Amino acid sequence: MDKVNAGPSYDCKDCGGKYILINDEEDPRLAMFDKPLPCCGCGIGWCSLLLGFVCPLIWYCAAILYLGSYYHRDPRERSGLAANAIAEQIKAFQTSWS
Repeated sequence: MDKVNAGPSYDCKDCGGKYILINDEEDPRLAMFDKPLPCCGCGIGWCSLLLGFVCPLIWYCAAILYLGSYYHRDPRERSGLAANAIAEQIKAFQTSWS
């Protein structure tokens, strides 16, 4: 089995030296994405999209987060928040035609 070429292996008494350090010493910002997203790992955007089918007001709140560039804190949130903005526009379009 190939070893990942992510850096030197560090000896650890607990793990037996099997693990490799994954954060980058040159760019420490990469390590901030190691932690999982909030809301069961899906992120705020996707959870609010699902909850928006029950209460569409949540779509508007998430669309405001998207337009306010909330995704600059964590770029992984961008797609979920954009989906809420699209769902909100579809909802607004449907209510204007009925």
